[in-house]
Amino acid sequence: MQQVIVIEHPLIQHKLTLMRKSETCTANFRLLLKEISWLLAYEVTRDLPLKYEPIETPLASMDAPILALDKKLVIVSIQRAGQGILDGMLELMPLARVGHIGLYRDPKTLIPVEYYFKVPHDVDKRNVLVVDPMLATGNSAVAAVERLKSTNPLSIKFVCLLAAPEGIKHFTDVHPDVPIYTTAIDSYLDENGYIIPGLGDVGDRLFGTK
Repeated sequence: MQQVIVIEHPLIQHKLTLMRKSETCTANFRLLLKEISWLLAYEVTRDLPLKYEPIETPLASMDAPILALDKKLVIVSIQRAGQGILDGMLELMPLARVGHIGLYRDPKTLIPVEYYFKVPHDVDKRNVLVVDPMLATGNSAVAAVERLKSTNPLSIKFVCLLAAPEGIKHFTDVHPDVPIYTTAIDSYLDENGYIIPGLGDVGDRLFGTK
């Protein structure tokens, strides 16, 4: 599988531009992230297996396609900003299971510190989507996926809104087996580890805490 998949659908790109604008208010930012999350979920689940089962429509019998998963997907949110993508994906996939990884970035070292980890007990029988809006330094994503790998899920995909070249390199160096899905690859990281041009701190903009 291709390691980095950039989803360039026009609707996603349009909504991403609206999110980037500094004048976009919290309510609209939240709504746009939810809408993009629907479209991301559609793209990242494109390869889910199907099987056929006999059904009756109002007019005829047929063999109809249905998901061939033994266990529902797990969406794992890297807190706190990952919640914005999680909420949107759950509207499209309401039966998905949910996991949470609590990480905060040390402001001096930029190294992630874990404070919470909770995933379904049978995650080793499930496929996992890890969601976090920004792949900046890549430290949090690397740590989260490393932690998840210890639970032996069937597969892992990492889904983000924006990625920086530095974060992609770091992530792929450590986890070459985990594909990255993103809507854009921006230019670089500034001295504080923020993506440029980016869209600011997603957590602050999402929850109105800036």
